[in-house]
Amino acid sequence: MPVNATEPSDGKRADVEHEGADSDEPSLPINELFYSLQGEGTLAGVPSVFVRTSGCNLRCWFCDSYHTSWEPTHARMTVDEIVAEVESYDANHIVLTGGEPLVHEESVTLLDRLSERGYHTTVETNGTIFRDAPIDLASVSPKLASSTPTPETDPKGDGEWEDRHEERRIDVETLAALVDAYDTQMKFVVTDDGDLEEIEELVSDVRATADEPLSDTDVLLMPEGATREQLDETRERVAQLAMEYGYRYTPRLHVDLWNDAPGT
Repeated sequence: MPVNATEPSDGKRADVEHEGADSDEPSLPINELFYSLQGEGTLAGVPSVFVRTSGCNLRCWFCDSYHTSWEPTHARMTVDEIVAEVESYDANHIVLTGGEPLVHEESVTLLDRLSERGYHTTVETNGTIFRDAPIDLASVSPKLASSTPTPETDPKGDGEWEDRHEERRIDVETLAALVDAYDTQMKFVVTDDGDLEEIEELVSDVRATADEPLSDTDVLLMPEGATREQLDETRERVAQLAMEYGYRYTPRLHVDLWNDAPGT
């Protein structure tokens, strides 16, 4: 099993403040910090340290990190504390994820510190915020219309986020800026065949706006599903769609290995 630096021995999440959290040092709200295998994208299978921030500017109804968005929980950690925990693991790859890590300005400070120490950094982002930072791989996951929480799918059942999510979920200029600035993989969560028309249109819009090329192999289709049972229903069809459209299929390796266990 992966190793979670912030998970107590009884397996329950402890939302406690770390030493130094009230200092003037730059800090971030950290939901999880753990060592595992990258489960998605072009680096799937690579041992990596995951730094998961809490807080997001969107609310996908199927979010597999519910406690970073719909009900954010976290421990406040200084950047120095985060780096110290990262350095305790024998890994060269770091994944900064969320939530949406780029909502936090302090993420740039963390990425600077990690870059100074020679780490390879992947940033998992929804593509609505641009930050100038040392990012080795921008793993951009634009949110399709199928992600919008309707009154029927909203986990809280109040429909409060439907309009806000829909207004914010796509920013072509920001997506193009990420493609131009960083080595980018554009990763789409596919719920059914109907998503492909929107994916095709969005990829075309980004290509028309960006100066740098976005190849078909940089576009990844990933089956929706946070459990093995859910993936059993979606993975084969999404793989067929990848072959049909010439895009790349990406598994959810961590789900196949550890199902929906925290810290994976």
